[in-house]
Amino acid sequence: MKRRAFMQSAALLTASGLSGAALAATGEGEPGKEKARVKRYGELGKTGIRMSDISFGAGRLTSSALVLRAIDRGMNYFDTAPDYGQSEDYIGEALAKAKGRDKIHIASKYCQPMAYTAGKSHLQVGTTKAEYIAAVENSLKRLKTDHLDSVFVHALGETPDFEKEKARLLDPEMLAATEDLKKAGKIRFLAASSHGPNHMEALMTEAVRSGHFDYIMPAFNFMKFPKVPEVLKEAKSRGVGVVAMKVLAGAKDGNMKFDAGQFEQAAFKWALSHPEVNGLVITIQSAQDLDLYLPASGQPLTAADQRVLDHYAALYDTEYCRTGCGDCLGACERGVDVASILRYQMYFADYGDEKRAMQSYAALDKNVDACAGCTDAACERACPHRLPVRSRLEAAHRSLSLSFVA
Repeated sequence: MKRRAFMQSAALLTASGLSGAALAATGEGEPGKEKARVKRYGELGKTGIRMSDISFGAGRLTSSALVLRAIDRGMNYFDTAPDYGQSEDYIGEALAKAKGRDKIHIASKYCQPMAYTAGKSHLQVGTTKAEYIAAVENSLKRLKTDHLDSVFVHALGETPDFEKEKARLLDPEMLAATEDLKKAGKIRFLAASSHGPNHMEALMTEAVRSGHFDYIMPAFNFMKFPKVPEVLKEAKSRGVGVVAMKVLAGAKDGNMKFDAGQFEQAAFKWALSHPEVNGLVITIQSAQDLDLYLPASGQPLTAADQRVLDHYAALYDTEYCRTGCGDCLGACERGVDVASILRYQMYFADYGDEKRAMQSYAALDKNVDACAGCTDAACERACPHRLPVRSRLEAAHRSLSLSFVA
């Protein structure tokens, strides 16, 4: 949650005498009462990992102290990457201070630091076995540990070419590197992730059926489209674990007249109510996030929670570009990657990740400049969720383009 959204919600609670059940559950303001902590751990497929049901996404991590706080509150699974700024370094500092490395599970990615890659950090087909191995060894140095619990082939589906994305998923060089890294004790498990915008369900199904992957991490939330549950059920039937991400459906601000944390907790409980989901990853940026999020751990989804989610959906149904949808992509004759651009705008406007969003936009082969003179707006007609795609693209370009002049 961004600071602005937190302050808005906190102000609502102040006005009501701090009586909100969600904040009370954290123990804030109640002397002697422990703060909320993890209450449930899910079996992650056949890995033997029992992960905290609400786990730590380390994008934009700014200190090792926050990692130590999370460990103290029961979080034991940390999702990081070389292209998450100094995330691996901070987790490494925390691991050096924490006790029991074998009780803390670290997942990173087959990729390079963003600064080295002009926005295209994920290792692609053409990467050699030695380069895959080197990427993991560099992560281990930053993390100050001798092994990763898991390494991901991450962010599959960022291009519309299914065969190209499938080739990255099943790259023989990557698989050979993984085998060698496992034999050397440097990684334990292989995982795959996708937040689309292209072929998310198909690529996750390929991962599940291939036999190479121990678990998957797809985007999954209460505003998703219907095919994801089919993927999750097949994963469970094959003993492949599932970690959910993007569970907040854009994490948009405004007009949510609920207690602090109530929407987030409802969204977490919705995702975790699915028996195929072993846990979820959410970006943690402050101790307040721990206070707001952890009351949902181990709790059932209630009718009141569903009403909160229904209210959010009613507010943002025609504003939220569904992560992983991609239905508009084939409609644009100019080849503009509409879904990716709107996802980068979400990172910029709703997630507070401006730098990464702008780097990713700059790395696109075509941006909104290619839309100049278009009078057709076929992308907008193709959107099944009735988003005003043309105006959303223009707004994204204003936010993300370094060269834009108002």
